[in-house]
Amino acid sequence: MDKQIRINSEIQELHIEDVCVQIASGGTPNASREEYYGGEIPWLRTQEVDFCEINDTAIKITQAGLKSSSAKWIPKNCVIVAMYGATAAKVAINKIPLTTNQACCNLIINPQKALYKYVYYWLSHEYVSLKGLGQGSQNNINQQVIRKYPIMLPPLEVQREIVRILDNFTELTAELTAELTAELTARRKQYEFYRDKVLYSGNVSWKKMGEIAEMMSGMSGVSNKWASDGNCKFIDYLNVYTHHKVDVSLVHNATVKSFRQ
Repeated sequence: MDKQIRINSEIQELHIEDVCVQIASGGTPNASREEYYGGEIPWLRTQEVDFCEINDTAIKITQAGLKSSSAKWIPKNCVIVAMYGATAAKVAINKIPLTTNQACCNLIINPQKALYKYVYYWLSHEYVSLKGLGQGSQNNINQQVIRKYPIMLPPLEVQREIVRILDNFTELTAELTAELTAELTARRKQYEFYRDKVLYSGNVSWKKMGEIAEMMSGMSGVSNKWASDGNCKFIDYLNVYTHHKVDVSLVHNATVKSFRQ
């Protein structure tokens, strides 16, 4: 109990900017200039920022592209926060020096105050809250929001222990995910093998669908006129397409007047 009280008393409530040596974003070379792309300089975009370690980038730029834009080198082990798009508020750690576009907020952590891995885990945990501060349809955030976002900072030795524990869980999760993926892939192949065996074994007589079934189409429903008290059962193609079967919970009770030929 005394140790818990002591640790709690040493926890500081700071802002992200308080644990950083530098916070910066990058830039994008002119996409119409071919000579700016296809070089050897790693250039990171936000779609690659997804709670992961970055060991390479999908796009490389040239020295000319770097000089022509606001893109700039950042050292390895920065915490990178996506500010715009579908990955807004997601984070990553670059394990190589690289450059980024302007939608990445790059945090160079002060090692005297915080472990970069601790800051990464903290922001990963705070993803929903941070994204909730965004604006627009994609909840875009800006550098100021990230700078002022709160962080609970224990002493460095406590941060190290927290990082050690979370690293172990992360490694275990990755192993389990890989094993489950391999198992599902094997089961899928096994299913496809026996499915084909059953369907195509023996004397198979090929028929056209019209020879074994009566084919008919339905009518178009006017969705805004569906009546819950109608006695006509109506389903649309999404019912089958989404669930690969008729989901009776999504069957509409419609009136005859709600249809058109």
